[in-house]
Amino acid sequence: MQQADIGLIGLGVMGANLALNIADNGYRVAVFNRTVAKTREFYEEAGRLKDQIIPCDTLEELARSIRAPRPIILMVKAGEAVDEQVAALKPFLAKEDIIIDAGNANFHDTVRRLAELGPNDPTFVGMGVSGGEEGARHGPSIMVGGTAESYARIEPVLTAISAKFEGFPCSALLGPDGAGHFVKTIHNGIEYADMQMIAEVYGLLRDGLGLAPEAIGKIFEKWNTGPLNSYLIEITAKVLQATDRKTGKPAVDVILDSAGQKGTGRWAAIEAQMLGIPATAIEAAVAARSISSLVKERSDASAAYGELGSAKLADKGLAFIDALEEGLLAGKIAAYAQGFDVMAGASKEHGWNIPLATTARIWRAGCIIRSQFLDEIAAAFEGREGKNLLLAPAFIDRMKTGSQSLRRIVAEAALAGLPTPALSAALNYFDGYRQARGSANLIQAQRDFFGAHGFKRIGEEGDFHGPWSDAG
Repeated sequence: MQQADIGLIGLGVMGANLALNIADNGYRVAVFNRTVAKTREFYEEAGRLKDQIIPCDTLEELARSIRAPRPIILMVKAGEAVDEQVAALKPFLAKEDIIIDAGNANFHDTVRRLAELGPNDPTFVGMGVSGGEEGARHGPSIMVGGTAESYARIEPVLTAISAKFEGFPCSALLGPDGAGHFVKTIHNGIEYADMQMIAEVYGLLRDGLGLAPEAIGKIFEKWNTGPLNSYLIEITAKVLQATDRKTGKPAVDVILDSAGQKGTGRWAAIEAQMLGIPATAIEAAVAARSISSLVKERSDASAAYGELGSAKLADKGLAFIDALEEGLLAGKIAAYAQGFDVMAGASKEHGWNIPLATTARIWRAGCIIRSQFLDEIAAAFEGREGKNLLLAPAFIDRMKTGSQSLRRIVAEAALAGLPTPALSAALNYFDGYRQARGSANLIQAQRDFFGAHGFKRIGEEGDFHGPWSDAG
């Protein structure tokens, strides 16, 4: 029997769809699932693709079924399950073989797993995959961290199965060891911020302007034809105009307002904090999901405090809806600027040399945050890696205009008592970033007063202390 080009372990929805994608693109794939019956079921349901699939009952059989050097994708739950699978696989693999973790792993685990492999063990690749079930089946965005040699072996398959943007494959090697999983983590952090800002605008249209879901959906549908064109805006329009089959009500109105999270957004916020790089919109989005989970407490607080804001926004009219469009775009730009800044900082910290322009390009199709302006982001980073997106000429004029709309949104929302944590964080980040002289001089004076931490004087070299003893 002809050997497979690649192997895959884990036939859950994502793993099964990725295996079918590989087979559909002309590559033979050997598959294994811990539950043998699931492997057989997957094979029998593969239809016309069965000839491209080799079902395996054991890990030893899986390894024998793949041509060397053998790449094997793990589509199992992040964490201990990956370590267990690596340990189980190693006895059947050789030095040149490649274990590819395609789950939402913490990049620290990816770095550790690679470091723990001995000189005669297979190598390890951390691969971020974005696009959900549909992307896995028909073309995801793929972010790879590993050696150039490993990537050369798997590149043809990844290029074939990845999403394409005007013929450009949305797959790339972004650096060694944990670089791919780190980029995926920041992708998800930006995704959190993007989704939260969209939800905040929805809240203003619903609670501030009193619009019904279908009407709000039509607004998002219109926005998707302009600068806000993106996957998340597109699906928001569809979600808001969907009807619940059971009740006949708008589907969104029967959903409990408690958002789940699997951890990648928190990781993005934590890594930004550890690097000392502001990612306030991401942090606000993570916190907002945590607040959303406090359903009973929020209900009690609502009863205790009642209405504290001023009149709602019903009299603001169409001009306010236009401001929402411009302000949402400005907020998104700020969130992307933060995310790319964190990637640049991590790249420097870990010696990864992440190509930011390439990262933007492979996000243009397949991934959840794909949007029209990623083309402009890619162009902005071409030849100026590591510079903040807010300083890119293409975005300065947009932010000059958009920030005024964002300012109006945040101000009106605050007066009406309507929460906009991510939009507010984006505005404050922008205002803080563009302030040539801020107020941190007072903080540094306070630090020196109580802890003798010292401070820098304007235009002078060295460290100084203040005359606090003279202040009484």
